[in-house]
Amino acid sequence: MIAIIKYNAGNACSVQNALSRLNCSSVITDDPEQIRKAERVIFPGVGEASTAMRHLRARQLDQLIPSLRQPVLGICLGLQLMCKGSEEGRTPCLGIFDTEVRKFPAYDLVPQMGWNSITHFSGALFKGVRAAEDVYFVHAYYAELCEQAIATCNYILPFSAALQRDNFYATQFHPEKSANIGERILKNFIEL
Repeated sequence: MIAIIKYNAGNACSVQNALSRLNCSSVITDDPEQIRKAERVIFPGVGEASTAMRHLRARQLDQLIPSLRQPVLGICLGLQLMCKGSEEGRTPCLGIFDTEVRKFPAYDLVPQMGWNSITHFSGALFKGVRAAEDVYFVHAYYAELCEQAIATCNYILPFSAALQRDNFYATQFHPEKSANIGERILKNFIEL
C-alpha cells in the first residue's frame, strides 16, 4: 500500500489516479500510523508553503515525515517543503534536503507552466529515462542547486529538478502529469 499524504495541498487525487493506472493501491491520508505502516509514501502538493507547513505541524506530520524509513517521494510543493526553508512566506521547512527554496526573479515569466527538459539526471528514479525527455512543471519557486540534486532543469536559471537523500526522493516536476516519462519515474519509485 502507498500512502499519499493529505495536508490541504492539491494534487493528491491526480497522484492517486496515476498510481491506479499502474495497478497500485493507495490511500490519501493524514493518519500518522497509516503513513508509518505504508510500504511507500508520496508527499505531493500544489499550494502555498506556509499554509501547508501549518497544516503539517497541526497534525505533527512535520515530525513524522523526516523520520520515515520507507521510500518517500515528494512532488512539487512536497519537494519544496522537504528543503530547509522557503522564501514563500519565509517558511522554515522539514530540512531533509540541504538547500533553500527561492522565487524565480523574472516575475513576467513566472510561474513556469508547461513542459521542460531535465538534464544531468542519475540514479534509480531515472532508470530507463532517455536524455532530452520533457516533464511537466507548474511552479513559481525552485530549490537551489545542491549536492543532493539528481536532476537539473533550466528556467530563467538552473535549479534542482529532482533531489535524493537516503530513502527520500523528490521531483519539482509532476510525474503524474508527465505522460510516459512520468509513468516510468513513478514505476521506478514503486520498484525501489
